[in-house]
Amino acid sequence: MIHKTAIIDSEAKIEENVQIGPYTVIGPNVEIGQGTVIQSHVNITGQTKIGKNNIIYPFASIGNDPQDLKFQGEETRLEIGDNNKIREYVTINPGTKGGGGLTKVNNNCLFMVSAHIAHDCFVGNNVILANNVPLGGHAHIGDNAIIGGNSAVQQFTRIGKSAMIGGMCGVVRDIIPYGIAHGNRSVLQGLNLIGLRRKNIPNKEIMILSNAYKEIFKSENLTENLSNLSNEFMNNKLVAEVIEFIEMDKKRPICTPFSK
Repeated sequence: MIHKTAIIDSEAKIEENVQIGPYTVIGPNVEIGQGTVIQSHVNITGQTKIGKNNIIYPFASIGNDPQDLKFQGEETRLEIGDNNKIREYVTINPGTKGGGGLTKVNNNCLFMVSAHIAHDCFVGNNVILANNVPLGGHAHIGDNAIIGGNSAVQQFTRIGKSAMIGGMCGVVRDIIPYGIAHGNRSVLQGLNLIGLRRKNIPNKEIMILSNAYKEIFKSENLTENLSNLSNEFMNNKLVAEVIEFIEMDKKRPICTPFSK
């Protein structure tokens, strides 16, 4: 059902069973997948593709120009997957030419009130952004990550899969997969053991990861610590994911228990 007060450009592509509420505005280059519900007073514009069965709540702004002074109106894209909940006042911007031209959100995410996803971000599956969480440009958020309310993620920061960030935290360093961080400026506090158990990871695997964590972060010299890891750790899938994350971009600072 499309409400009579909704303004939908004739060039927009709206699939079957889409609901669009009062006073919502949808631009010409927008695609909306089957079963998506768009409530009242939503603005969707730009080169924006939204998948199936999403729910978008009032006053969300999706696809408007990036908040980047270098943006000159070039054609860039925003892609949102399936089964996401995008709550009130959430803003999601498309990419920029300098960042690859694409902002991408995957599936089954929850973005709570007033969350912001900036230009050129990548957001994985099953990600939760609590109220008032802004992601700076080019941030990369792995699957199943949870970011607590009023925490801010600096531009270019990576947050690994299944990591958990506490509330009111300034995230200025990359957070390893399965890590927990909190504090005024993020400090690594340990592993997200509850999250690992919820994923039905065997206790034996969790113990190996826990022991590897102690070795990796036993001092501030991560390079030396990694080079001294035994084969027992190197052959474990969870540990391998953490090591790969750390070594993937050596220019990026890693959040550690020693971070200040």
